[in-house]
Amino acid sequence: MTALTPQIVAGLPGAFRKLSPRQMWRNPVMFIVEVGAALTTAVALAQPLLGGDAASIAFTWAIAAWLWLTVVFANLAEAVAEGRGKAQAATLRATRTSTLATRVVSYDGDSDAAASTARTERVASAELRLGDVVVVAAGDLIPGDGDVVWGIASVDESAITGESAPVVRESGGDRSAVTGGTRVLSDRIVVRITSKPGETFVDRMIRLVEGASRQRTPNEIALNILLASLSIVFVIVVLTLGPIAGYSNATPTLAVMIALLVCLIPTTIGALLSAIGIAGMDRLVQRNVLAMSGRAVEAAGDVTTLLMDKTGTITYGNRRASEFLAVDGGDPAELGRVAALASLSDPTPEGKSIVDLARERGIAVPATVDAVVVPFSAQTRMSGVDFADGTMIRKGAGSAVRAWVEQDGRVASTLLAEVEEQADRIGGLGGTPLVVARRSPGAAAELLGVVYLKDVVKPGIAERFAEMRAMGIRTVMVTGDNPLTAAAIAKEAGVDDFLAEATPEQKLELIKKEQEGGRLVAMTGDGTNDAPALAQADVGVAMNTGTSAAKEAGNMVDLDSDPTKLIDIVAIGKQLLITRGALTTFSIANDVAKYFAIIPAMFAAVFPGLGLLNIMQLHSPASAILSAVVFNALVIVALIPLALRGVKYRPMPASRILTRNILVYGLGGVIAPFIGIKLIDLVVSLIPGF
Repeated sequence: MTALTPQIVAGLPGAFRKLSPRQMWRNPVMFIVEVGAALTTAVALAQPLLGGDAASIAFTWAIAAWLWLTVVFANLAEAVAEGRGKAQAATLRATRTSTLATRVVSYDGDSDAAASTARTERVASAELRLGDVVVVAAGDLIPGDGDVVWGIASVDESAITGESAPVVRESGGDRSAVTGGTRVLSDRIVVRITSKPGETFVDRMIRLVEGASRQRTPNEIALNILLASLSIVFVIVVLTLGPIAGYSNATPTLAVMIALLVCLIPTTIGALLSAIGIAGMDRLVQRNVLAMSGRAVEAAGDVTTLLMDKTGTITYGNRRASEFLAVDGGDPAELGRVAALASLSDPTPEGKSIVDLARERGIAVPATVDAVVVPFSAQTRMSGVDFADGTMIRKGAGSAVRAWVEQDGRVASTLLAEVEEQADRIGGLGGTPLVVARRSPGAAAELLGVVYLKDVVKPGIAERFAEMRAMGIRTVMVTGDNPLTAAAIAKEAGVDDFLAEATPEQKLELIKKEQEGGRLVAMTGDGTNDAPALAQADVGVAMNTGTSAAKEAGNMVDLDSDPTKLIDIVAIGKQLLITRGALTTFSIANDVAKYFAIIPAMFAAVFPGLGLLNIMQLHSPASAILSAVVFNALVIVALIPLALRGVKYRPMPASRILTRNILVYGLGGVIAPFIGIKLIDLVVSLIPGF
């Protein structure tokens, strides 16, 4: 709560502005409380004119004050939730400053020559329209969202993603989309604008993080209707209590009737419902995921099928050395040492992984080597080093290394056959074999063995899929690999199913098939060919590095372009639903407990039998009613941190989550009012007249 204090103070002006009936009517429960507060205030003002005694006037004013505080606290919860996006929105607005753009008047070719010879003009970025073509050079800000139609450049996107490392954007691929407000660091690109003024990616982000464009989700609307219906029922119940009590000449005052109504309607969840939804979107923003609607976040919580690409999501994408396979009874350690020496000057991820694997196996590998480096080339398909004593080592594709050793003419055919057998076995598993050979002066060429490169499954991914399974979520790996390779990786990763040799059409058909079975599907993508599947999926997460078509088709954008974040998105959606369910359970249980404070206080004198319900032994009827109203207001403030932080999520079946909510929040909602109202009553009883 201490950490929230500055946010609460900053949110107070907004909470008071939200008292306008034009805003309050959108929340029926709290609108009833506001109307009740206004009526109680009117009664308090009229009481002196009607000859009311000092005690009753003080009681009515106390009820009115706490009813107004109840409304303010409810607005404060929403204001604090919305305020969390203000700082990020301010940062984003700084990137949206108007810049000058070099617009091409007529561009009819995707080449540097076409861009160089075309007539250009300098215009403000605000004047750019959909379809305009601009030239952006190193050091310039990109004036608007678009796609690179020519060139390749390094771009600084830290203003959007927070990541300081520059990214590469180029034409003709899945990394062609650029965002307005980011800066080109090198080279020169030609960009075609794909957004209208005021509808850029940054503009949408600002509206979303501020909550200005947040629409209520279907579940949220349904819960609002339920809460409004319950409130109307309690309005009717309270209205009938007056005539019933009148038969006993003990008609409750209007202030007491309003207090009873406010304490019986579900004010706690009515006050926090909007804040819970805003906070759910905010948790995504904190993880650099932009949800285009609250509905997408909610749908993530209901997802039952996850479609995930193999490369970059389940596996690293870059092939890594996983095994040294010596031939002819050779020593794997010697094979590893030679392969590592040949890789010391290899800058590729594969080459670095060979050195890393050798060191992991305890093989001594020097930091540098005093030899002539033979770099890899597309012609030789090999790399290696030549030492001063005439020794040469090579690693590379099997056919290239075989041709190199056959130049010596003294390699046994059985040895060649063994290497080919190992290479064929690795290839059948979907891996990549690198053959290692050595030639020394005066000795026959040696085939030392094969380095097994494979697409390595990320550590811990199997455990995360197990968590998904525990929640009833089915995981499907989508890959372009052959079925044999796909099956091996799927088994190692622990996914439930896989789609091998997948085409965009097959992805779309798979999603439709899952949805026909009543499942909600989530998937990630970055290319234009992923757009149909992203649009069809219930939760489509587009990578920020992807094309504009992919980002338009999805209902979420991951600014970090991390496909594994889909699992975190599902967890955040689950947490949103669990938080809403938990606080709804608490609110209803909370209302039940307050019956035992107010009903006996109102009618025990007329109906002595109700005294049995006065188990809290409150000081007086006035003290009991005021204590219940005070507790009803304070519990909202106490639950604001939980609504913003969310109930801690643990992967478990829905039945266990329901049981846990009932035990923790249902039972807690019953017990908390007994303790809280009794403590407040002890304080109120010290005030003269109560």
